[in-house]
Amino acid sequence: MKEGELDSIDRHILYYLQQDARATSSTDIADKLDLSSSTVRTRLNKLEESGIIRGYHIDIDYDLAGYPLYTKIICTAPVPERDTLAEAAREIPGVTAVREIMTGERNVYVNAIGRDHDELNRISKELDELGLSIVDEQLIRDEHVCPYHGFLDDEELPDDAV
Repeated sequence: MKEGELDSIDRHILYYLQQDARATSSTDIADKLDLSSSTVRTRLNKLEESGIIRGYHIDIDYDLAGYPLYTKIICTAPVPERDTLAEAAREIPGVTAVREIMTGERNVYVNAIGRDHDELNRISKELDELGLSIVDEQLIRDEHVCPYHGFLDDEELPDDAV
């Protein structure tokens, strides 16, 4: 499968997986698309092998898990060191995601969790010690993830589309 070569079936599979990959079986998708389960499983395998599906990720409510503070730390990294610093930031305990931005001064975004402000301060200090300059810190109240509807045309969206 070449990059960007998704047909309607592949796009539908991705759409339904985004909603709840753990609770959505190939049989569920097959029923919605009027296909056989084996066809959907074959398509899933190809999407995984091609790297389009990179994994199936858990969505954790960190607050309920005992980590009530969720923050986005916006940093600046020297461009030649951006990937190395972003990779190193992923190793800091409490960091849950690192996003590299291609342009601008704010070019590394770090998501982190903590039980208290001391933990968040420790994370910020470790980021600073790596060589990332902290530009801003945002305490997040909540985050809502939704499926990308662009995989389907408007007329293809199911009635229960979120």
